Amino acid sequence: MKPEMITLKHGDASIKMPASSLAKLAMASVFAQVLPPAANVQTVATPAVPAIGTYWPGHGGINGGFVAARGDVPAHYLIIARDDVGSHEWGNRGKESGATSKTDGHANTITLLTDEGHPAAEAADGYAADGHEDFYLPAAAELYQGWLNCPEVFAQDCYYWSSSQRSAGNAFYMYFDDGLQSFLGKYDELRVRPVRRFFI
Repeated sequence: MKPEMITLKHGDASIKMPASSLAKLAMASVFAQVLPPAANVQTVATPAVPAIGTYWPGHGGINGGFVAARGDVPAHYLIIARDDVGSHEWGNRGKESGATSKTDGHANTITLLTDEGHPAAEAADGYAADGHEDFYLPAAAELYQGWLNCPEVFAQDCYYWSSSQRSAGNAFYMYFDDGLQSFLGKYDELRVRPVRRFFI
């Protein structure tokens, strides 16, 4: 069945449309007159991102900077715990681990916790702040980002474990005084600083 058509004319201009479309336009015009304009709707303000190296209220730690999307990990901010969680062995010296990512500390930590016997990863995983319990032992590149963006929030006189294995006997660490990144034996007790991700 063909829709009923209506022709509207104004001076030399004319427009032909289905009656149902004209009815919709008329209703929209009436609602626009009766209802408050959309401009009066209050938008929800996006909280400001604090300066890198400062505490981010409600997020469990310090803003360690923006991290672009990589692989399966979407873009996010790296949140660095305000405090260390002691000194611990990396663990399982002489045993190969699947925790070999240099960028994804979260995946490394899951692997280490599954293997068991990794005190540094266990300490990072057990940390909680501002209601967040998704902290992990950072990968080598995540520690390096901390050194690039806010080295002053880390102790300058000690080494920090990453979750990135180098070999069966060694794992990568970071020294924040001068940015040295190298490796040590998994039996060594180094400092641990948990991190988490705030996805945007």
